[in-house]
Amino acid sequence: MSAPVAAPSVTRTTVLTARDVGVVIDRATILGGVDLEVRTGEVLALVGPNGAGKSTLLGVLAGDRVPTSGSVEWQGEALAAVGVGELARRRGVLLQETHLSFPFRVVDVVRMGRTPWRGTERAAHDDERVAQALLAADVLDLATRRFPSLSGGEKARASFARVLAQEPVLLLLDEPTAALDIRHQEHVLAQARLRARAGDAVVVVLHDLSLAAAHADRVAVLDGGGLAAVGPPTQVLEPDLLSRVYRHPVDVIAHPVTGDLLVLPRRAAVHDTEPLR
Repeated sequence: MSAPVAAPSVTRTTVLTARDVGVVIDRATILGGVDLEVRTGEVLALVGPNGAGKSTLLGVLAGDRVPTSGSVEWQGEALAAVGVGELARRRGVLLQETHLSFPFRVVDVVRMGRTPWRGTERAAHDDERVAQALLAADVLDLATRRFPSLSGGEKARASFARVLAQEPVLLLLDEPTAALDIRHQEHVLAQARLRARAGDAVVVVLHDLSLAAAHADRVAVLDGGGLAAVGPPTQVLEPDLLSRVYRHPVDVIAHPVTGDLLVLPRRAAVHDTEPLR
């Protein structure tokens, strides 16, 4: 039941530090007292039930949402003090949904990821990086398709390619596997792991706890806007904690062949359950 580990040569350095972060919206506390470090060379999964604050925390870490209280620093510098252009070069964000006003081709959507590097030396590599991203996200065959014509899963992969083309050192991915089939779930998270092995930092919001166990180096469990636990999957994904957080009995077992952790909801027979009221 071993968690994935980054390549031995990768040095893990803290790039983001959240201290006592809180977010209040319309008098409702969405996050409260969150302390978290984001490190290069690893995949950090944010998990928790609906409304736990995962996407809000991701927005705070991205610098897209200013916390009501607490602070976020990029290697000692206040994240809010980082300029918009520099922030775009440092971190790439994949939202749950991407809406475009015009019917761009997929290759043009991916090329948008190169915008932060316009006017810099890296712009000379735009075509190469776009081609690599199309291949890495498995959307090369969709390059000339119009984005609105794609299925939900294809749009998600094209948007992921845009983030890869951006070449950020921090990837922030909000439910990147939600619309994907099994093959592409594994493919996208394997690409995220490759970025971590190359020395980037990856934060990913996941609902599938077995995927988090298989692909994350650390897991942060959010519950009611606070952190219930943070640590390696084998320490954090534990039946009592998960059953309490998700308000549903959960079993955690080892796969009989691979030894991977499998997180399974305990199911009662249909005739033994009561309808929700």
